[in-house]
Amino acid sequence: MGNCVSDVKGGKQGVGGGGAQGFGGGGAEGKNDAVDFYFRAQGQRHLASQIQLSLSASKLLDCDIMSKSDPMAVVYVKKRDGTLLEVGRTEVIMNNLNPTWIQKINITYQFEIPQPLIFHIYDVDSKYNNLPVKALKLKDQDFLGEANCALSEIVTKQNQLLTLNLRNRFVHGSKNFGTLTIHAEELVVSKNAVELTLRCTNLENKGIFSKSDPFLRISRIVEAGVSVPICKTEVVKNNVTPIWKPLCLSIEQYVSKDNPLIIECFDFKSSGNHVLVGKLQTTVAELQNLHNAKAGANFVKPPSGFRNQEKLLKAQLFVEVCFEKQLYSFLDYISSGFELNFMVAVDFTASNGNPQNPSSLHYIDPQGNLNSYQKAIKEVGEVIQFYDYDRCFPAWGFGGMTYTGSVSHCFNLSGSSSSSEVQGVGGIMNAYSSALHNVSLSGPTLFSHVINNAAKIAAKSLKDNHNKYFVLLIITDGVLTDLQETKDAIVMASDLPLSILIIGVGNADFTQMEILDADNGRLLESSTGRVATRDIVQFVPMREVLGGQIEVVQAMLEELPWQFLSYMRSRNIKPLLNVEAIPPSTAPTQPC
Repeated sequence: MGNCVSDVKGGKQGVGGGGAQGFGGGGAEGKNDAVDFYFRAQGQRHLASQIQLSLSASKLLDCDIMSKSDPMAVVYVKKRDGTLLEVGRTEVIMNNLNPTWIQKINITYQFEIPQPLIFHIYDVDSKYNNLPVKALKLKDQDFLGEANCALSEIVTKQNQLLTLNLRNRFVHGSKNFGTLTIHAEELVVSKNAVELTLRCTNLENKGIFSKSDPFLRISRIVEAGVSVPICKTEVVKNNVTPIWKPLCLSIEQYVSKDNPLIIECFDFKSSGNHVLVGKLQTTVAELQNLHNAKAGANFVKPPSGFRNQEKLLKAQLFVEVCFEKQLYSFLDYISSGFELNFMVAVDFTASNGNPQNPSSLHYIDPQGNLNSYQKAIKEVGEVIQFYDYDRCFPAWGFGGMTYTGSVSHCFNLSGSSSSSEVQGVGGIMNAYSSALHNVSLSGPTLFSHVINNAAKIAAKSLKDNHNKYFVLLIITDGVLTDLQETKDAIVMASDLPLSILIIGVGNADFTQMEILDADNGRLLESSTGRVATRDIVQFVPMREVLGGQIEVVQAMLEELPWQFLSYMRSRNIKPLLNVEAIPPSTAPTQPC
């Protein structure tokens, strides 16, 4: 879907959004996500959060003779090539070994991008006290210590607070260099939103052989006088008295209750040339008044042809439901104890080639160069691992002949008949390498078994609590043999706290995978005609990622927070407010 003006490629699903990027609203059958779809269509990462880091330290090394150290902190992001990019500096605090810096460090948090942070602490020479910190040459200052972590390690902590031990690479021995404490805070203007259920009466019939297929588009008028589309409803087929599913407008979109809005009603046309039925100007405050008074507002038809005045229409807009609510962010859930539980399934079909042959997609290079399967596991796993507290990951293979002598379409990579879990990303890598020596490549390529298995785990978790969300990574090289069965499994799983990431390796035709990914706005339909409640699949072919110089982990994971939010918001699941204790996001001491 190109933008919010409904230039869909066909199919009424596209008008309502259909993807997983929504602010949510209404029931599980559907949500209005055109606001977020609009920003994404413009190439903007609307979900990226601005994070403010507050720093403090204790028991720093004292480098001064007549007084205590004058510490300053410098924060870097470590880039993929290993170089450091400075993102900010604190002020200098004079004569203090336990500083609490006032100057905050602002950084953009993006779930899909690994963001290793490096913190350097310096004792600033007193002769530079009158210089601004940006002008200080760090090589002229005394190095007190450093610490490092991933940004995701901070935001997943309860209260988003992390304390690290400082170390000094220039000093040998086990000397104590103190600690650094980082606190992260998401900068949000407001979480306030309004949820609306709209209906119309007496719409003019624009159809020839049937009634109109209406949908609404809402735009905000900006200072320049132009209107910016911010939201739209789904299409209601063959109806001149439609009622649409609930939609949700955040204060970021409507700005204020008195800011003018334009609501336009269109008759949907598959060509994209939708016919304007009528429009009206209003505000959120006036919509609230309409709801309270149970009154309608008349649409008008803009001037056209010889008519230079607006025409008042009989068609009216009514506000069936209107209430204010809070929109919680992805980080609100994560920092309160919600988890992303990682699962992986690896393709063991014969089309991958003999693992002993260097041309095989499963070839393990003795020099340590990773094959495509290893790269996918490592890069995706290293991002998600911080969001899974015990780091015990189910790991399966499919399409291989196991020790039983028969082909299995969902077997444990660990070789255990009782448990599919392995510990950490390293555990997945080791289990995968070991399985290549114990499993014969076979076929065909079936996804439905592993998806159903993942769905059972996700469904079982709902009996205990609602703070787990599951992420299944499928890595494959082939064409599906069970496309319809896979569609059925995905449609059934769309009601569960589950997302499916598919990475295609090799040079196969991955057209079928594109069908499973509903990025074009068409939600999957099962063999019984049931439509998926949301988009839970993201597919990325490795060859396109590598050719386009886009990090695979970034392309693979960018939709995941949206899918997580779409599930939580559509079911009105709120962050945990009174968390007594959240397990530390470190690997467990006991094996899985």
